[in-house]
Amino acid sequence: MFRFTLAAVCFMAMAGSALPQDWKPVTEKLIIAEKPGSYNLCGVVVDHKNGDLFICLSDKGLYLSSDQGDSWKRLGTPFKGRTETPGCLMLDPFGGKRIVSAVVYGSPLVVSPDRGETIHLLDKKTTHLDWCAVDWSDPELKFILTLKHEAADMLLVSRDGGKSFKEVGKGYGPAWIFDNKTAVIAQAKSKANPKPGIVRTTDAGETVNSSGEYYAKALPRWHKDRLYWIVEGALISTADQGKSWQKISDLKDGRFGPIFGKSADHLFVLTGAGIVESTDGGKTWNKAIPMPKDFKGVSSNLTWVEYDPTRDTLYVMRMGTELYRWQRK
Repeated sequence: MFRFTLAAVCFMAMAGSALPQDWKPVTEKLIIAEKPGSYNLCGVVVDHKNGDLFICLSDKGLYLSSDQGDSWKRLGTPFKGRTETPGCLMLDPFGGKRIVSAVVYGSPLVVSPDRGETIHLLDKKTTHLDWCAVDWSDPELKFILTLKHEAADMLLVSRDGGKSFKEVGKGYGPAWIFDNKTAVIAQAKSKANPKPGIVRTTDAGETVNSSGEYYAKALPRWHKDRLYWIVEGALISTADQGKSWQKISDLKDGRFGPIFGKSADHLFVLTGAGIVESTDGGKTWNKAIPMPKDFKGVSSNLTWVEYDPTRDTLYVMRMGTELYRWQRK
């Protein structure tokens, strides 16, 4: 009796976990039909309210699926270029309809006020960007921080919606803007700065001061009233615009996230071992969900993860691969 029960428990545990072959590609026909530029697929984001799925195809622009990738609709006008840094295709985290995307090798910063139906390109000075941070509280998006691609981690700031930019300096990484004056910015690791931290500005980038002794490479993520950040060896958060940080848990080799699910306690993070899941706000993590079989692990920092809480479905892609879907049974 004991042996039977143990076997049943093991079977149920396996049934609830993804295997590499359980991931299903959902962009094969779209890529063949649209013939995108280099690296094909280059970004994915999910509207967590309804499960709408947005992707970016290189040199083609944005596409929408409302049926988990079974069919696709082109959005707005095409634009040249591709995203590279995971997270650079962004939906308004406060529930609005805006989409913002930073691209390299093509168009300036892409802004849509209506979920991709119309596309606006900012000033040509906003071309060739690794990532961007905008003031989502401002309809005009006047305060922008961005990192110039292949420019020694040069941080640029705009206070006029991208019409002009000023160099903040080299040696920076991703950032988050809280309002028209306040932001937090990661420092890049280098020989000159082997122990980088997080800095904070309260004057729209005119000056910066230390905010925390953490090293971060991924874009931070907003949820409810807190900012979450994957840093080296840990997941941290702030509820006071970066004045102080709370360590939520140790986290080995975090790459991207967190991506939130059905509540603030339900989240996913991409790690070097695969996708880990927490149901207690990030305090503890389940065994990693493996990548699709042709990923051969998480071999680069260009892997994206998204989650649809309305259908309990995970999505994963790496720049240049298909978009894969795994729906929990």
